[in-house]
Amino acid sequence: MSEVNVKVERALARFDRVTRALDERDGASREAATRERQRLNRDLGRRLARAGVAVGIVSILTIIVGLIMPIGMFGFLAAIGLAIGIAAILAFIPGQTAAKAPAADLPNPQMVQRFDSYLYRTRGALPAPARAEIDLISGRLPALKQTLERVESLDPKAQDARRLMSLHLPGLIDRYLHVPQEFRGQPDGEGLTVDERLLDGLAAARTALDEISEELARGDLVAFETQGRFIKSRYGEQQIDG
Repeated sequence: MSEVNVKVERALARFDRVTRALDERDGASREAATRERQRLNRDLGRRLARAGVAVGIVSILTIIVGLIMPIGMFGFLAAIGLAIGIAAILAFIPGQTAAKAPAADLPNPQMVQRFDSYLYRTRGALPAPARAEIDLISGRLPALKQTLERVESLDPKAQDARRLMSLHLPGLIDRYLHVPQEFRGQPDGEGLTVDERLLDGLAAARTALDEISEELARGDLVAFETQGRFIKSRYGEQQIDG
């Protein structure tokens, strides 16, 4: 097969993969956006709660000082100003806006949430085929989070997933974003462009996460089957009195 035919076959295979991904992209993208809004709302709620606590502390201290010694109108106004200032700082200081890979020491559920947020925040800077792969990965994260919540962080499969989410996949995306735009279309020694290597890396990571999720879920299935067989052997022949 000629080099031209090889490239055509490769392009067609990639097109088929991308079009299949596009069929699922819209739903996964919307769900990722919804999860990101929920995370932002929770963060805002926590900051508002901290602001309320700070105002309460200032109010209590003002009352205590007022009981010990007169503070006068100016002292009262100063206390109000201090409380408003602290509340404004705690409630309205900008949160994290830049995409940041999850820290390696986070618990499993928080690791998945931070990774989900990282993918959502970096998605827009990637080419369309890569965005389709990102959407496919994001669509699998809720189920992975549910599984990892019941698994210890030191579990070998959980460790594999954690390394992918905190180190390898963010490293791939960050390194891609560091490559200037004008160099991304140049083929390397193996004939692959930067965009193509990104797509291949994302697809490989998605496959790895699928395999890890399947193996972790298999443990739950085995435990369920074992419990079912035990109940059948223990109670299956017994009659329950009405």
